[in-house]
Amino acid sequence: MTLARLLVPVSLALLSACAQQPRQNITLEKTGDCPVQLRTDQTLTLTLPSNPTTGYRWLLQNPAASILRSLGPEVYSNPEGTGLVGSAGQSVWRFQAKAAGEGHLILVYQQPWAPEVHPAQTFDCAITVK
Repeated sequence: MTLARLLVPVSLALLSACAQQPRQNITLEKTGDCPVQLRTDQTLTLTLPSNPTTGYRWLLQNPAASILRSLGPEVYSNPEGTGLVGSAGQSVWRFQAKAAGEGHLILVYQQPWAPEVHPAQTFDCAITVK
């Protein structure tokens, strides 16, 4: 068997394997993790501390819709095993980079019935998709 006949199938197999590798998931937990660069189709997971029993919720103020696609609604979870009613947990959102460009993902932590009151916290992350 010639070297060329051996290299062609091996090269095609390697190219195929590279093309099928999943894109790394990016996780954000605080504004200090920003700015973020993503590739198209890459997944972004945002996790923020939350305690809805206080009346405060994270509200999506700017979803960077021109570059990100939401993969579902917010998912809230309590830490398991605390056994404490009203204990803080975390809110999680998942997005997928859908188009090249730049934008800001902005959420505010406030009581939904009082939008005129300054938010207790703001999460603002500059995102670039290439």
